[in-house]
Amino acid sequence: MSTLKITDLHVSVETDQGTKQILRGVNLEINSGETHAIMGPNGSGKSTLAYTIAGHPKYTVDSGSITLDGVDVLEMSVDERAKAGLFLAMQYPVEIPGVTVTNFLRTAKTAIDGEAPSLRNWIKDVRESMANLKMDSSFAERNVNEGFSGGEKKRHEILQLELLKPKFAVLDETDSGLDVDALKIVSEGVNRAKENSDMGVLLITHYTRILRYIKPEFVHVFVNGKVAEEGGPELADRLESEGYDRYLEIA
Repeated sequence: MSTLKITDLHVSVETDQGTKQILRGVNLEINSGETHAIMGPNGSGKSTLAYTIAGHPKYTVDSGSITLDGVDVLEMSVDERAKAGLFLAMQYPVEIPGVTVTNFLRTAKTAIDGEAPSLRNWIKDVRESMANLKMDSSFAERNVNEGFSGGEKKRHEILQLELLKPKFAVLDETDSGLDVDALKIVSEGVNRAKENSDMGVLLITHYTRILRYIKPEFVHVFVNGKVAEEGGPELADRLESEGYDRYLEIA
């Protein structure tokens, strides 16, 4: 079993108005096989947490720690975090002109495993995963995310997730911009990846609609850069009916 542990994490970012503190003492622990949902209003720090875990240079960790199986994640470079088993599915996946999906995926898999996958098995795995995600096979030879629709970019993120098999996946508003059919397909991909690798999932979302497909055992409410309340799936149902007003009044 692996554990991703976040302890008293304080994070800031530089803005035109000076230094702004975003995270104000976040505590969170995720184990293999667990699904945690983080919900909260805009500007509460959800995405900042995701990018801090991944190592985005824009964010400064002022204090606190992030460890993966007891090893200090904050001392790792971005690629070292990926090799250690951390995966970030971005809210707005970037385009990589000149790099095909096929080359990108195989290069990433080789970097993580330390050796290139068997070509025959790899092609089979890629085709199978693309078919499950209802991605046309022609996408394999297209440049990464170039000309992809929002839904196609999200499916490509989950294709990476299925093939790279991380220990922990951080999904930053993966449901944004998806229609009902795409949401179901993407969610099924996440569930499939989890079943096949026992990975832990940190799912960041505003809405409960994705939680109908990806069932969390734990729900954390983020307000003003910290966890305001924690509970089980019933907490998400309450947020759906009541919203975040009562947390904002307290904050």
